[in-house]
Amino acid sequence: MKALHMASYMLLWVGGLNWGLEGLFKFNLVNAVLGSVPALEALVYVLVGAATVYVVTTHKNDCKVCAGK
Repeated sequence: MKALHMASYMLLWVGGLNWGLEGLFKFNLVNAVLGSVPALEALVYVLVGAATVYVVTTHKNDCKVCAGK
């Protein structure tokens, strides 16, 4: 499960960085890196979305602050 958590966490970084760059500079990092392979670009977006759902649904179990005592 730790590998899934780490992969999801890294995909959240990719998604967050991409949205930040898009909002600030109108620059899509994923498209710049993978734009020549549209299917791979779409796969990255699907994986970022799936990672977000995974992290949101398991966050309370993984977070030391939110888990409480």
